[in-house]
Amino acid sequence: MDTQNSIAKKIFKNLTFSNQEIKIIDALFHKETHKKGAILLKAGDVVDAQYYIEDGCLRSFHINSKGKEYTVQFGFTDWWISDFTAFFSKSKAILTIEVLQDATLYRISKEDKEFLYAKIPKVETFFRIKLERAFASFQKRILAGLSQSATERYINFVKTFHNIQQCLKNYHIASYLGITTESLSRIRKELSSN
Repeated sequence: MDTQNSIAKKIFKNLTFSNQEIKIIDALFHKETHKKGAILLKAGDVVDAQYYIEDGCLRSFHINSKGKEYTVQFGFTDWWISDFTAFFSKSKAILTIEVLQDATLYRISKEDKEFLYAKIPKVETFFRIKLERAFASFQKRILAGLSQSATERYINFVKTFHNIQQCLKNYHIASYLGITTESLSRIRKELSSN
């Protein structure tokens, strides 16, 4: 068995596994490739999987009853993406996930993830830590949306996502920040003239 190229080594970089554990992990994650523009998940779908992004760029977004898009998350290399609300609550998706740049993903079902937790407890710890960090990040984003100006939110966005801006359209960024594309252009112009 070639453990150097195993899925387990790609996803769980800082963990050490026995050959048997690697074999279990590699059997439960399923590689998928998707082209730019593909829809990985649509609002209303049943959500039974989450995805590790080996490479590529994706976004999850919600469309309200008036047709306005709100980008909730960007996902890029070494991130995880899904409609986590639906995934954890066993409900239908409220988000759509779009591939913004050709992507290689590893999918794991909820059932297989629970099996993995039982068989290899350090994987459960790995995911718990990821969830804690994600929860803290979402909380910071909510607070920023409530307390920061659009310019401050944009500056923070640039700091956080400097490595993926080239694969994003202006309306993706604007919908993530909760502003119009016109406001985004104005903010960029003001910042470049300072």
